[in-house]
Amino acid sequence: MQTGKPVPTNTVDADATSLTAGKKLFASNCASCHGETAKGDGKAGTTLNPKPANLADATWAHGSSDGEIFTVIRDGVKDTGMKAFGSRMTAHQMWDVVNYLRSLADTPSAPR
Repeated sequence: MQTGKPVPTNTVDADATSLTAGKKLFASNCASCHGETAKGDGKAGTTLNPKPANLADATWAHGSSDGEIFTVIRDGVKDTGMKAFGSRMTAHQMWDVVNYLRSLADTPSAPR
């Protein structure tokens, strides 16, 4: 994925504290579109075109490294319903969400 910015490196350990925080942040900021289990089936996402991504499967359209996922959260995705969260979350919070997404069973295990 090319955004003109360097792809950041995850500096937050995927420990229980991060996963718990990431799950909470996901529930309050992402689940309305991506669904409670991150499968892209949230109520608010039903009207979006394209539909929200299934974040619990092995297919990541915008990159699957931690840095690429962070960049999508931070910057959003043009011409989709995925808005930027860079002004609403701290970098640490966005890494917590990345770590939580990584903890989902079917999420691809890509380079951190």
